[in-house]
Amino acid sequence: MKVTFIGHACFLIKFSTGLSVCFDPYVHGYVPGLSDCNVAADEVFCSHEHEDHNDRASVGSPDVPYSGPAPEVEFIASYHDEVQGAKRGPNNITIVRSGSESVVHMGDIGCELTDDQIGKLKGCDLLLIPVGGFFTIGCKEAFDLCQKIDPKVVVPMHYRGETFGYDVISGREEFVELVKNAGGRAIVNGGNSVDTLPEEKSLLLLEPLRIL
Repeated sequence: MKVTFIGHACFLIKFSTGLSVCFDPYVHGYVPGLSDCNVAADEVFCSHEHEDHNDRASVGSPDVPYSGPAPEVEFIASYHDEVQGAKRGPNNITIVRSGSESVVHMGDIGCELTDDQIGKLKGCDLLLIPVGGFFTIGCKEAFDLCQKIDPKVVVPMHYRGETFGYDVISGREEFVELVKNAGGRAIVNGGNSVDTLPEEKSLLLLEPLRIL
């Protein structure tokens, strides 16, 4: 599985089956410090209808479209806040399975999950989870949720870096420290993509591809 962090909550995933999926493409200009998504994918999934997550029209088609078996896709309804969507509306958690690989994109999750919902996410190959707080869960809540989901690899998203992201959200540093202090293995990739997932359970740190 190839994983490319486009920026903010947008990822391009290419499964070993050849299927390519884009999660949460943002409208150009809506995320400070990031340029246009400008990606191509077989499938596009948006967790909710805010402009920093829903620019389906910006995602093109691959030169060679996927022709294999259809992926298994499941959506788990949740909320963008801690008050059942009263502040920011609904949010979908998206699970995509292709071949033997599974990816969970948490969207802008802002609420606690039930045991049944967590059960559907447990043991996924790749978990993409927001950590920046304010609009979503923060570093501590994200860490606690990762402990329950127990993914093979987790990649933090929706955080602020030195030159990108919203001022009101935090960086990923506290999340990284919590994982390390719990004995987790952190891989600082330094780049924006990996061609294969680590063999061991890991926290994978990627940098946005579309930094201005």
